[in-house]
Amino acid sequence: MLGHRFATRINSFGSNAAAYWPGLTGKPSLAQMVARAATVEGLTELDLNYPDHVGADAHQVGQMVRDNGLSVSGLAMRYYTNPAFKMGAFTNPDAAVRREAIDLTKRGIDAAHAMGAPMMTLWLGQDGYDYAFQCDYTALWEAEIAGIAEVCAHNPDCLISIEYKPNEPRSYSLLNDASTTLLAIAEVGAANLGVTIDFAHSLYADEQPAFAAALIARKSRLLGLHLNDGYAKRDDGLMVASVHEFATLELLREVHRAGFDGAIYFDTFPDASGLDPVAECAANIRTVRRLLAGVHAMAGDNRLTHAQSAQDPIIAQEIARLAAAKGALAA
Repeated sequence: MLGHRFATRINSFGSNAAAYWPGLTGKPSLAQMVARAATVEGLTELDLNYPDHVGADAHQVGQMVRDNGLSVSGLAMRYYTNPAFKMGAFTNPDAAVRREAIDLTKRGIDAAHAMGAPMMTLWLGQDGYDYAFQCDYTALWEAEIAGIAEVCAHNPDCLISIEYKPNEPRSYSLLNDASTTLLAIAEVGAANLGVTIDFAHSLYADEQPAFAAALIARKSRLLGLHLNDGYAKRDDGLMVASVHEFATLELLREVHRAGFDGAIYFDTFPDASGLDPVAECAANIRTVRRLLAGVHAMAGDNRLTHAQSAQDPIIAQEIARLAAAKGALAA
């Protein structure tokens, strides 16, 4: 059932390292950050970045996470190992660099398999452009589709999820919103391919996140759900529902109705604000549990169905607010 599994961003747990690990010089190790994350009440899983967090022995890293009472929900690709990736990973103008990015991704998929992780998330932030006339858009698109298709075929048992984002680091990302991502998925045609919604990315793609989730459920499948919040101008990584509580509630209702049963992942940045990452993650879990209780309170409410059929926001929002209040009491 939606809401029983919670994952988080491991780099958050390097926040205020000197205070948490007195005498520490340099950055905390992955093992130290995992042990710190394991103290969060209700946390069940972690996502790790590849190759940053994995190293040579993926099985050993997976066992270390399990030894701390957590599991690895998936890996997320990062294309930083070669400075040339700044000009693109799967869409780089140099065929040799494209090959390097694809092969790196395949090794990441192999690492996920060795760790027992079911999914690889592709955030192709380097694949895009910055200037008019910089690229042949058709060629760029074809290279992206070919790269995604090849990595999907590498291990059909590994789920591949595309996390879209409007921009950053490129001025324009090629896979910049839900609709464009769904178009790419349709062209690739791989059974193991789906979408990750990141709430803040969806906001500043000028989407209504619940509508994006409905489109994804209709044309593909939602494989990843990243919750956070922000002011719809950039990837703020604020605490869940700290700005857009109603939109978060609506998204959770939509993905629940679609049958999403994956881990809810907190892609938040307590380290950017100097917050205690353990307290921040625990607060995110409490918030989502409260909102999910509201979702369950709305389930089967014919009044909401009738209000939405009439497109009556007065009644619909009142019902949602009452359900959220019930959820707060139940949680």
